[in-house]
Amino acid sequence: MNRTLYTALFYLGLPLVAIRLWLRARKAPAYAKRIGERFSLGLPAMKTGGIWVHAVSVGESIAAAPMIRALLQRYPQLPITVTCMTPTGSERIQALFANEPRIQHCYLPYDLPCAAARFLDRARPKLAVIMETELWPNHIHQCAKRGIPVALANARLSERSARGYGRFSKLTQPMLAEMNLFAVQTEAEAQRFRDLGARPETVEVTGSIKFDLTIDPQLLQRAGELRAQWQAQDRPVWIAASTHEGEDEVVLAAHRRLLANHPDALLILVPRHPERFNPVFELCRQQGFATVRRSTGEPVTASTSVLLGDTMGELLFLYALADSAFVGGSLVPNGGHNLLEPAALAKPVLSGPHLFNFLEIAAQLRSAGALAEVDDAEGLALAVQRLFELPSDAQRMAEAGLKVMRTNQGALQRLLDGLGRLIER
Repeated sequence: MNRTLYTALFYLGLPLVAIRLWLRARKAPAYAKRIGERFSLGLPAMKTGGIWVHAVSVGESIAAAPMIRALLQRYPQLPITVTCMTPTGSERIQALFANEPRIQHCYLPYDLPCAAARFLDRARPKLAVIMETELWPNHIHQCAKRGIPVALANARLSERSARGYGRFSKLTQPMLAEMNLFAVQTEAEAQRFRDLGARPETVEVTGSIKFDLTIDPQLLQRAGELRAQWQAQDRPVWIAASTHEGEDEVVLAAHRRLLANHPDALLILVPRHPERFNPVFELCRQQGFATVRRSTGEPVTASTSVLLGDTMGELLFLYALADSAFVGGSLVPNGGHNLLEPAALAKPVLSGPHLFNFLEIAAQLRSAGALAEVDDAEGLALAVQRLFELPSDAQRMAEAGLKVMRTNQGALQRLLDGLGRLIER
């Protein structure tokens, strides 16, 4: 399949796209808003000649934030347009940069030639930066036609994804050849991009910018103050973060086992997607757990068993409240989520076995003794209980995670150097 056929199929599939938006809007009403932006209609007023950064959703937006802040500092004269595809990503971008007038934001239009052309003619960026592996052939081709260099930042490409792209080589190869920089996390991924058609001189192994996460000391101070407010300084607290459908039942079963030996244990349960906040709250209540919703501001008391993290933009703070952290999306075959956020906060890290989105990071944490993997509720309960009862083990895991973070830092600077070459060429 080449780009012409891909585009024709995209146009033919627009009724399905509309149905998908409608179905999503039933769970998350924000999907029914700003639909015009998805076709480059009704875009906000934009300053031109800056940098366009695309981060598909919440995770990529958070990962992009240090890079965007560094670009703002390095190029004080340039506006930065940040796009995403989801309402939660949009909320996060607006919250992260609420006080930065040079940040302009809209949804990324669908990958149709006319929509991509209208967007680029409105923003007229001098550089396009795409986070991780969100590759859209028409957007990239329209950039190439206008002489706008395209960089893939913090790029990752699993073996499975590479096989998928490889099946459409007539579409993938020309697209990758039109790009100007692949700032890739590992050498294995770099080779996959080369094999798929990226020009070798455009591929650089820069590492993962997620290792360059810095923690505000005030975050830890606020977390300590809130635990004191809860009178929970000595209470065992654990977090299960970024959980997906099918994981919450496992986490709650593990918590029930923990309560048999530690009746004062507190679980902070944070579903990945906001449309699941209400169903997970009902699940907690149905299973008999005394549950408080973070969004209500209701205090956690000695009788509270579960705190539901149903707010946006607070994940790092919720991690800071806990003694150990389970990272979801890993007990189900979703590929896992960012293991480095709890590691950066000196928390022992637990996960399920499905970590194919973070193979290299998981391997480093595992090798250092900073990551423990579990398969089910019993394994999760035993792992958390061990960390409660053996604080020296928890401390060793925490220190090992911090060491992995420090050893791998520097990717952000390498990425910025590569982007600088494209801006200044």
